[in-house]
Amino acid sequence: MGKVPAYEIVPDGGVTLPKGFKAGGLHCGLKKSERHDLGVIWCEVDASAAAVYTTNLFQAAPLGVTRNSLAAGGGKLRAMLVNSGNANACTGEQGEADAREMQSRIAEVLGVGKDHVAVASTGVIGELLKMDRVRAGIDKLPGRLRDDAQGSDDFCQAILTTDLVKKTSCVTLDVDGRKVTISGAAKGSGMIHPNMATMLGFVTTDAVISPSLLQELLREVTNVTFNMITVDGDTSTNDMLVAMASGLAGHQELTRSHPDFAAFADGLRHVCGELAKAIARDGEGATKLIETVVSGAASDEAAAAIAKTIIGSSLVKSAVFGADANWGRIIAAVGRAGQPVNVATIDIRLGDILVLEQSRPVAFDEAAALEYLKGDTVGIHVELHMGEGKATAWGCDLTYDYVRINAAYRT
Repeated sequence: MGKVPAYEIVPDGGVTLPKGFKAGGLHCGLKKSERHDLGVIWCEVDASAAAVYTTNLFQAAPLGVTRNSLAAGGGKLRAMLVNSGNANACTGEQGEADAREMQSRIAEVLGVGKDHVAVASTGVIGELLKMDRVRAGIDKLPGRLRDDAQGSDDFCQAILTTDLVKKTSCVTLDVDGRKVTISGAAKGSGMIHPNMATMLGFVTTDAVISPSLLQELLREVTNVTFNMITVDGDTSTNDMLVAMASGLAGHQELTRSHPDFAAFADGLRHVCGELAKAIARDGEGATKLIETVVSGAASDEAAAAIAKTIIGSSLVKSAVFGADANWGRIIAAVGRAGQPVNVATIDIRLGDILVLEQSRPVAFDEAAALEYLKGDTVGIHVELHMGEGKATAWGCDLTYDYVRINAAYRT
């Protein structure tokens, strides 16, 4: 029996469910389609905020604006403005000026200080924003703010690019006997190999927590969720994960010694984990989610490196797409992960089907393996028999459609 979580899952909860938050979105004309492409999350009070960013050296202009806002605003935010359809990356001084203008304009129309506004963008790299359309859209956004499911849905639609579905997750839990809600929304389908977060992710909560502790916790949670997914091995110029905490749940401030801190951390980890898996499942052209568990490693860090190597292997991903129980692809990935491995003690399972034991082939039912690999979720378990280290990573299969989508992404 596993540990019973201290949180409850809210199936249809959105970023507006925590106390103090509204959201909205609209189509301003950055996308060729009529889908929403400009959205905002607004908090009625100064929210404790934290963020993690891409490690790509070419960072989009909005990341600098957000980083500066959190520094100048004392780790507090009132609004998060996001556009899709244009990444505003590699756009030079004009791109930086446009990101700052987006920040100041939304601050003005919402009546908040610009240092309490964050900005994010996603889409095509190297093209200047059509600022006349962005300005017109920003001016309309206050009228689109809602504190209900529609507001959350409009925001979720506004952040999508090649995504086929919106990605949300929500839980509630008790802190000091008061109900606390943690909700999240994310986008990401291609150019996914995060070394900080994901393409774009946004978490809202009404918990009472300091910006500094929220920042620490967000990094810890990111390392075991968003940093453990890959679609295509490419880390974007725009990756960003932002969390905002309104504090309106009204409990005693969370600290690491608070009796309910572990429950809150578990809830945040669940929300981010579900968003991460949703991104992997919705990988461009993907038909299957792959979950890889590596156990018995020398350390958790070694297990994580091996799991991500397996999940990122084009050969493993292709074999899963073709429902081919080719465990040789898996053990080859284990061997090139650059981590300590006893080459004589490895077990590999596909679901419950043992295909390798103590690094030796095991006779297995090929028909049963084929049927299992045809499912929409494929589990790979690698046991190293070396130590206590364990990690889980998520990815997707590599299909013909991935090439088709990315061969014509810009045009």
